Amino acid sequence: MLAGAALNQRSRSYTDWLLLAGFCGFLFFWGLGYFGLIGADEPRYAQVAREMLERRNWITPFLDGKPWLEKPVLYYWEAMLVYSVAGVSDWAARVPSALNATLMSIAVYLFLRRFRPAFQLDGALMTASAAGVIGFARAASMDMPLAAMFTIALLGWYGWYESGAKRYLALFYVSLGLATLAKGPVAPFLAAAIIIIFAVTATHLILVVRTFWIPGIVLFCAITLPWYIAVQIKNPEFFRVFVLQHNLARFGTDLYQHKESFWYYVPVLLLGLIPWTVFVAAALLESIRAWWSERKQSFQPENALTVFLVTWLIVPGVFFSFSQSKLPGYMLPALPAGTLLLAEYIRRRVLMADPRPDYLLVICHSIVAAFPLIPALMLNYIPLQHRLPWGSALAISSALAAALAIAMVVTLRTQLGLGMLRFVTLIPVVLSLAAVLRNAAPTLDATLSARPLVNQIDRMENKRLPIAGFRLSQETEYGLEFYRNQIIARYNWGQIPFGEHLVVAPSGLQSAIAEKVADRRVLYLGTFAPQGLDYYWVGAKGSH
Repeated sequence: MLAGAALNQRSRSYTDWLLLAGFCGFLFFWGLGYFGLIGADEPRYAQVAREMLERRNWITPFLDGKPWLEKPVLYYWEAMLVYSVAGVSDWAARVPSALNATLMSIAVYLFLRRFRPAFQLDGALMTASAAGVIGFARAASMDMPLAAMFTIALLGWYGWYESGAKRYLALFYVSLGLATLAKGPVAPFLAAAIIIIFAVTATHLILVVRTFWIPGIVLFCAITLPWYIAVQIKNPEFFRVFVLQHNLARFGTDLYQHKESFWYYVPVLLLGLIPWTVFVAAALLESIRAWWSERKQSFQPENALTVFLVTWLIVPGVFFSFSQSKLPGYMLPALPAGTLLLAEYIRRRVLMADPRPDYLLVICHSIVAAFPLIPALMLNYIPLQHRLPWGSALAISSALAAALAIAMVVTLRTQLGLGMLRFVTLIPVVLSLAAVLRNAAPTLDATLSARPLVNQIDRMENKRLPIAGFRLSQETEYGLEFYRNQIIARYNWGQIPFGEHLVVAPSGLQSAIAEKVADRRVLYLGTFAPQGLDYYWVGAKGSH
């Protein structure tokens, strides 16, 4: 019997790994290049990594041939390694985030298997399939490397707290060092805040002192200090630009025009946890209610993980709510705490032989989980019409979402209940992502990325002329730079190339361009209609 049990356990482990690998491959890697880099950050970060690789410079980030010191280096290093193997492309620029998201999901699985066995696959798949995780796992940015390393660090710390094994504390310091290379001092600051608040709540303040482990601090410094010292030596302005402007000033002022309301991160967190939002909220409220009712009693060690996860979930949102610059990615490190809290909630309910959730909870969850399928199926219309289309397409997608929601309600109210939560909830996740990538990707590419614009220009122009922009958005400027691999001259800043060149501008600005280059000829070449952009040739009169 023991041999049979061991065989079953091994078989389940193989199945878990296959499912986790399959879902991570689909959620994070499939179709990474179906649409081009979007926004200002994706093409900018991708181009910085390319310029560093071309210079063989692993210390100073460069953009437009000049040092660009706004962010630390971990993402750039990862992208450079991928570029070295797979070549420079938008797909390759997104691979580091996908790999980090996969690593984070694996870490959640291993943590739960070691410390809360039986529902490790639930926790890993719920983490991988949260909307915020999927979105940032498919983006060329620093946010996912930070979130992954931060998550592994905190899981390592809690592993040390529960087991006393120093290898987990070493993992904490190593991962925290990498998180600091991903996005700077915010990682150790948030980790310290979470650990201190947990120690206070657990009435075990000695934890804070014990966390200061000399070998771990040496590991942290060995990982972080070499690059920070080297970049400061080579670029004396680094401290001012990175620390003073892009950390302190970003937090304390609206210098970068990202001001939002104090409560901004409440909807960001709720949206980022879709499709698990309803049950995470239920798990959070139950945990807070239990803690409040037992607050006058001595701290119960069996509740330690729940208290730690609640602290981890709440602290980043509270901290960044006081920041004058707010962006959605700032909440990404908190999302794994929510899905881990839900996995622990499911484990407790199943162990208590109470796996059937309330009707209202199930109905709300099913609606939240199934509803995204409607805009996912309609997404190829929205960028062009700026609304959901009425008619048969909307009716069919709504009917499909409603059918899925009803099926989820019926399934979750059976005796299996929460034991089926991950399976039934992943169905609309898979369908929604497939719809976005297969149906809407061409529309997203045409309306949000510079890639099709550059492809159209390249088909008309084979001389690889210098290129300029006039009254363009940052998104378009950085996109042109990445896909042309050229520095974009900005007419707005008086950067008008001396010789023959191309210029891209919003439609209808030919006369304004002609005024900028009064002594030269401006020839209209074409229009990229999806983004309302025209492109022109500018050269000496009598040429072309």
